[in-house]
Amino acid sequence: MTKFRKHPARSALISFLVFGAMPAVTLAGDLSKYRDVQLGTDLPTVAKQVGVSPTKAKVIHSRPALIQELAWSPRPLGPFSQTESVQEVVFSFYDGELFRIAIDYDPYETEGMTVEDFVKAISAAYGTGEKPVATAAAAQSPAGNQQEVLARWQDPQYCFDLIRASYGPSFRLVGVLKRLEAPAVAAITEAARLDDQEAPQRNAARIVSEKEVERARLEKARLLNTPNFRP
Repeated sequence: MTKFRKHPARSALISFLVFGAMPAVTLAGDLSKYRDVQLGTDLPTVAKQVGVSPTKAKVIHSRPALIQELAWSPRPLGPFSQTESVQEVVFSFYDGELFRIAIDYDPYETEGMTVEDFVKAISAAYGTGEKPVATAAAAQSPAGNQQEVLARWQDPQYCFDLIRASYGPSFRLVGVLKRLEAPAVAAITEAARLDDQEAPQRNAARIVSEKEVERARLEKARLLNTPNFRP
């Protein structure tokens, strides 16, 4: 049986799984937030909250809408700080507005935890979860990987899903702002279509550019070598 090494008791880990040292009662049932980050917030504000430069945001698509992602890896502070169960959080923005938060949990820090453990911890913050019906229990990640929706917490404006990927025992919590989810997904789909449509033209332009760079390099070498050439 696998044992936790140098870890707090499981009950303590579960208590701090989602919201660190923040009292669960203060955020109970508030699906608009993850920790202190509010869905719908602009990128500079989110970056400031998590201590990451907004210049670190990656542009995923620039048309028909601007889709950006900002990654954050929370770290415990000080030698006596609480264990951090989150490996990485990715904030996704649609035209500068936060529409999606994806939280990946550290496999080592959550080793041995069951689905029930995750659901109990998350429910302490977001209220009682629901088990999705069979037709909604399977989902695809943005990368196209099959995922299983284990539990859901939602209200008319927000939704959080606990997800397990099919390729490994990894757990992820994904929160979305419902009013932006559909237009963001539509924009991402359209951007992918445009990328595929424009791929031949981009490849042709890349080949021309590479040939021009090589021609310029050879010309520079010619100018340097010709005067010194001795037959």
